[in-house]
Amino acid sequence: MNTTSASRQLTLYTFSVFVLILACEAVEYFFYATGAQSRWASALLLLTACFSVTACLTVYFHATPLFDRRIGSYSKRMVKLMGAAGSIEFLYLLTNLYHFTTESVPGRVGSEWLLSLSALVYAFGLLLLFALPERPGRVPSRALYLGLPLFTAALAGLLFFVRSELQPAGVAGLELTLTILALGVAALAAVSLFVRYRQTRSKAPWIAVQSLGIVVVGQILLLQSGNSSGLPLLMASGLHALAYAILVSQGLRLAIAEPLRERREAEERIEFLAYNDDLTGLPNRRSLHARLNVRFDEAYSGKTALMVLNINRFKTINDSLGYEAGDRLLGIVSEMLQNHVEGPEEVFRTGGDEFAVVLPESGGDEAMKRAHALLIEFERPVNVGGMEHYVALSAGIAVYPEDGHAADGLLQSADAAVHLAKEQGSEVKRFSKGMTTIAREKLILESDLRKGLERGEFYLEYQPKMSVEHGNILGMEALVRWNHPVRGPVSPGEFIPLAEESGLIVPLGEWVLYEAFRQNKEWQNKGYDPLCMSVNLSIRQFRQPRLAEQIGRMLEEIDLDPQYVELEITESMTVDKDAAFEQLKRFKQLGLHISIDDFGTGYSSLHYLKNMPIDRLKIDRSFVSEVMSGQSDAAIVSTITSMAHHLKLKVTAEGVENEEQLEFLRNQHCHEAQGFLFSRPVPAGQFERMFLKKLG
Repeated sequence: MNTTSASRQLTLYTFSVFVLILACEAVEYFFYATGAQSRWASALLLLTACFSVTACLTVYFHATPLFDRRIGSYSKRMVKLMGAAGSIEFLYLLTNLYHFTTESVPGRVGSEWLLSLSALVYAFGLLLLFALPERPGRVPSRALYLGLPLFTAALAGLLFFVRSELQPAGVAGLELTLTILALGVAALAAVSLFVRYRQTRSKAPWIAVQSLGIVVVGQILLLQSGNSSGLPLLMASGLHALAYAILVSQGLRLAIAEPLRERREAEERIEFLAYNDDLTGLPNRRSLHARLNVRFDEAYSGKTALMVLNINRFKTINDSLGYEAGDRLLGIVSEMLQNHVEGPEEVFRTGGDEFAVVLPESGGDEAMKRAHALLIEFERPVNVGGMEHYVALSAGIAVYPEDGHAADGLLQSADAAVHLAKEQGSEVKRFSKGMTTIAREKLILESDLRKGLERGEFYLEYQPKMSVEHGNILGMEALVRWNHPVRGPVSPGEFIPLAEESGLIVPLGEWVLYEAFRQNKEWQNKGYDPLCMSVNLSIRQFRQPRLAEQIGRMLEEIDLDPQYVELEITESMTVDKDAAFEQLKRFKQLGLHISIDDFGTGYSSLHYLKNMPIDRLKIDRSFVSEVMSGQSDAAIVSTITSMAHHLKLKVTAEGVENEEQLEFLRNQHCHEAQGFLFSRPVPAGQFERMFLKKLG
């Protein structure tokens, strides 16, 4: 509720006080002027007392079984408060009932001061309820739940005793004091809550302000009634019942019913997420385990196949197009699998880009056929991130009981099969015993990779980049190598994909950058002519928002001029053009050179290319190796070189192995070349002897 609306309603309540007082005066005057004397006022007064007790105890007893764990501390406080006020209202009801059944002459009961006492407890309790922070108290909740109503009832009993010992003037003074005190506390509480919560959207405090406003009006009417038992007293008692009713009807919903509903929905959501995937809605790995274990009971003697499917190149799509596009792709694959499973087959998402299909009563041959049939459905392009992509999947098959006697073993076997299928570029693989060994070796190698980073087992080799026209060295490329303490040299084609998959490529890439910069500066300090050092970036490195700052700090620490550094990126890194352009701009602001590696194998748009802040294109070795035997490759190299010249970019050809290829590149006016014709990648010391000393 906004401030304007709250102010308007508060003004309306204030105005209503005077209207009600005038109305009561008019009705009372008419009532006594006609000489009507009956028991109707006492009966209605008894009825309003019943309403008050019912309202208070509804909250009190309704929340009893929920009290310990299912409602919050504010709700618990409200329950205790309504119990305390209800105990006093109950005493007021009993005194009225006794008077109504024993006295034949209508008149004032003499216990109307209990209305003021209950109003005082109610108003003070509401003020504390919203003023105190929500935190566990020192007194146990159950002790307060039972003790507070008893305490307030005992307080009322004590006042009964004190009142009986006083003179009539003292009794009148006590009742007047209670009435004024209750009026003041209720008004103070209403104003305090209004001022404190007038700019918030919380409904509960405003309901309390409404209820307290009605209590204030009731106390004013109680003051007006004096010693009479007429309409003002009846209205005062009725307004007390109305105040409780407002809090019960609205506050009970907000403080107890709504939290319980939200808690129930949260519990249902937690239960759903425990057995289902949040993104796709498919049953998850836990559901798969439960489903398989139930199926593989002691009485089951048949076969069941488990098919695990992985999305090929999903990490590249996720990294290049963003996580939103990756999630969209997962949703598309999920829908397609659900639409094409048959009969009793069930689809699960077991995590990441992995799905599983249970094929009941199927052996290895049937499962292989179903896998090929499902994969055919993915040969059509799908729209992901505003672009059409062909989604390729790999599948691994494991069959119960020969490939696993329980859910864990069967799933592990199918996982091993699908990972081998991805590594070998196959669509479908059936599990075999040797796959477990391969998976275990891969896991060991990943562990060794992590340890190798810590133990400094990696080193750099350098390959020269030579001038096509003059044959002199123009720069070098830094390439990472791993000397395993047991296995010896490990091929980059083996450990680089593993580093990408495990995320270790980021710390490894940071080390490569620093070591390449340091080595280049060391050669400059020895007096050799400065050369540009090229370093490859992984897609994970490139997507780091603070990579440029990190490189800047490295250069500053090593004291290397940025003009002697070239960063090599691939075309796939520029699919998200906005993010890529921003990163490239940060590199250029540092003064770094940028080249597109393996150009011609990706999907770069010429429109994007002409606007990119890059300096060089590197023609992929797959084109260079066939320029003398394949007309298509020769035409591609010629086109790339010509295009680069028009865009004022330099061109480097990779994989040059013979003089014929070099001559062809020279005729195309290619700037640089690197390959085995000049040198394989060699360690720093050998590179220095072969090229830098000759240059010096």
